[in-house]
Amino acid sequence: MTAKYRFNEVPPSPSIDKVGVEERVKRFQSRSIKTTAKMQGLKMVLSMIDLTTLEGKDTEGKVRQMCFKAAHLHNGHPGLPVVAAVCVYPSMVGLAKSIVGKYGIKVASVSTAFPSGQAPLDVKIADTKYAVEHGADEIDMVISRGKFLAGEHTFVFDEIAAIKEVCGSARLKVILETGELATLDNVRRASDIAIYAGADFIKTSTGKIQPAATLQVTYTMLQAIRDFYDETGKMVGMKPAGGISNAKLALHNLVMVKEVLGEEWLTNKWFRFGASSLANDVLMQILKTESGIYQSADYFTLD
Repeated sequence: MTAKYRFNEVPPSPSIDKVGVEERVKRFQSRSIKTTAKMQGLKMVLSMIDLTTLEGKDTEGKVRQMCFKAAHLHNGHPGLPVVAAVCVYPSMVGLAKSIVGKYGIKVASVSTAFPSGQAPLDVKIADTKYAVEHGADEIDMVISRGKFLAGEHTFVFDEIAAIKEVCGSARLKVILETGELATLDNVRRASDIAIYAGADFIKTSTGKIQPAATLQVTYTMLQAIRDFYDETGKMVGMKPAGGISNAKLALHNLVMVKEVLGEEWLTNKWFRFGASSLANDVLMQILKTESGIYQSADYFTLD
């Protein structure tokens, strides 16, 4: 599937009022969430997690353990959802698919020389093809931040469009690595370029660079999605990743998504959390809400 737009069809990006964004985000953080709504929200968060392991030391055993957890978040607590996806390197896609596919859990693979993106396009295409051919349902690609910051925006657009074509039926998440983009104006411009180039999702970060998924960055990206939807009627997903390790921050994100985009986006088809440790904190909060007692973190698996 090729991009439906050309670079010259990407509209000018609006200038971002940083103070205004910070004030808006503060309002989202001040929302009170009652007990029933909180429990619904916590379970929704679990269903939106892309449980992730992206380390050079990843082994088949570690990936197997993570995949088991993805489908069995807490065996002593029936009725919990499974996570949305597991996210791994291309070399682990086939293994992950063989384990989680029967549970309806997607397999996402990073590609395009993740996390740096510093590779020729033919290498990035081969990286993506390998993941798709081995069963990846979703591709999480990184943009060329060096090219973007050098003002070569057409290059970034064309590269995303080329990867989109290779994805076939796999959904494409485009990682902006917002911690390297420096300004909210850059985040907005990169979001617009990715969306018009064919992204099914835009994603904040690789998790390797800080700051990552701040509420201010996510809000800016949500506004880009909102404007695209208002202009075209087409939905694009959002995935904050990196630094979202507790349930409170995850719930703030859901409040923001609902108010900026609407309830249609409050499913794992359109919103995800990229996380490795978030699931445990959410599980602890669910059990605390039900029993009034915090369980020790020792009762939860690390992966």
